[in-house]
Amino acid sequence: MRSSSVYLAVLVCGVADAFVAPRPAPVAQVLRRSSSEESAREEIALRNEESSDSLPPVSSSYQPVAAPSQLALAGLVAERCLGFAADRLGDANYRRRGARRGRGERVVVLGSGWGAAALVSALGESYGGGVTVVSPRNYFLFTPMLAGASVGTVEYRSICEPLRSINGAVDYLEATATRIDVERKVVVCEAVVCEGSQCSIDEFEVPYDVVVCATGATTNTFGVPGVREHCLFLKQIADADALRQGLGNCFERANLPTLSDAERRRALSFAVVGAGPTGVEFCGELLDFLESEALAFYPKLVGEASVTLLEATTTVLGAFDASLRDVAVGELEKSRNGGEIKGVDIRLGAAVTEVNGTHVLLGGDDPLPYGLCVWATGNGPTRVVTDTLKALGADGAQGDAQAWARGRFGVDAWLRVLGAPPGEVFAIGDCAADVVDFAAETKATLPATAQVAAQQGEYLARLLKLGPDYDLAKPEPSRPRGAADDDRRLDELFCDERAGHLVARPFQFLNLGILAYVGDGKALAQVALGDGDLGVKAAGRAAFGLWRSVYISKQVSPRNRLLVIGDWVRTRVFGRDITRF
Repeated sequence: MRSSSVYLAVLVCGVADAFVAPRPAPVAQVLRRSSSEESAREEIALRNEESSDSLPPVSSSYQPVAAPSQLALAGLVAERCLGFAADRLGDANYRRRGARRGRGERVVVLGSGWGAAALVSALGESYGGGVTVVSPRNYFLFTPMLAGASVGTVEYRSICEPLRSINGAVDYLEATATRIDVERKVVVCEAVVCEGSQCSIDEFEVPYDVVVCATGATTNTFGVPGVREHCLFLKQIADADALRQGLGNCFERANLPTLSDAERRRALSFAVVGAGPTGVEFCGELLDFLESEALAFYPKLVGEASVTLLEATTTVLGAFDASLRDVAVGELEKSRNGGEIKGVDIRLGAAVTEVNGTHVLLGGDDPLPYGLCVWATGNGPTRVVTDTLKALGADGAQGDAQAWARGRFGVDAWLRVLGAPPGEVFAIGDCAADVVDFAAETKATLPATAQVAAQQGEYLARLLKLGPDYDLAKPEPSRPRGAADDDRRLDELFCDERAGHLVARPFQFLNLGILAYVGDGKALAQVALGDGDLGVKAAGRAAFGLWRSVYISKQVSPRNRLLVIGDWVRTRVFGRDITRF
């Protein structure tokens, strides 16, 4: 996920254990032989990235069974707090009795990002079913700090936490899910298996009672020629490492005496495509690097370095208030160190038409020479989403929902995938298109942010633990109302009552604002409660203090907090490490 988000610490459940089901036998057929593990993983990743090129046809006739009621801000905050308290009290009660919550289903979670980590953590040790996580990476990544990691402000391992540390009782399979077979209730997976120097891509299946797709999104190149061949991205640790290596390579190459002046200027030209939070924060971190390490170690070259930010639309940081966007533009364009270091050249309305080995082509404008180009825009569906959508077909609820889902899983108000057997397939995070208000004529979906994914993961964990009282296969998950008037639990006080049944609360996003770093120890903060005017807007040093405080508090473990604080202190005292391996 690419945006920087802030949300209440009380809403994030602590680390707990879960009961583990027996691991399924992971052997089926060998799909491909390869000479190395790296090349085998690259082949799987390439097929995943290319999956966004083919999407099912869409129509626009989907309507939910009923438009769930929306809580006002005060009610939503109260509902979250009561749900959190009831969940914790319930977990403690079940642990004390040695009992298990839920129906005892086999839950398979696909992915290891914000939604998956929140779900696995919140399921807790009292959940009665086995939990299996399938993901090509065995760690959770704090993605909002990838821009800092790409220039050495923080180290990679400081912003990663092993999944088994988040919940040591889950069964983890290092593999890539490629398709959900909803008829046979299995997830088809591919894994890289190595014996000695020989590696193969093996396919196997994982059975499930409930599957949760939380695979996030891959980079969307919008079909622009040359992007995958020549650009670097900022989605994974490998991307940040490639950027860090590429940045050092640009300066070392520019320092060679064999280069002409024109070649030296091109080597030190950095192009960033996309003026969202990822692109803006990378520009800010890059300017900090130029002002500190580049100025100290490459004093003869730093004056020739240039940073260009390209944006196809007419705004920078479109999710922010206009006043904060103006502050961001001013900070990025400002030169540093007495004009020796040039500010960012921001070009709005600059649509990239092609990227070749030396230039970014901008339609009618002059080609932009570059030494390093970062593609920081666009989300596309992962392979498991695309292939599963094809299997579900263009007819029915899922096909109709693609009018607003656009290549993602269309989900209902309880995060169940439309068109799949109800109560068995769920989707959260960037791979799910969750509608803000089903009653509205125009279906606006929630933003693809870490804040949304984490809240969805916590909500879904509570929903799964409601059983066996609630039937998740009903059009509206509900349970019969008891004879007593006071039979509601704490987490049911805000549930609707229909025909003698309590209907489970649908997911409702609580927007708490967004943050973005703009460089030079300054940031933007647009903190809100809900969608109203209750909140605060800040920019500069104070916002930077809030930015750092939130990012420290949202680390998943004390280990991460100590490591990140240590990295900040080290960078402040000793500077960034420019060693190249």
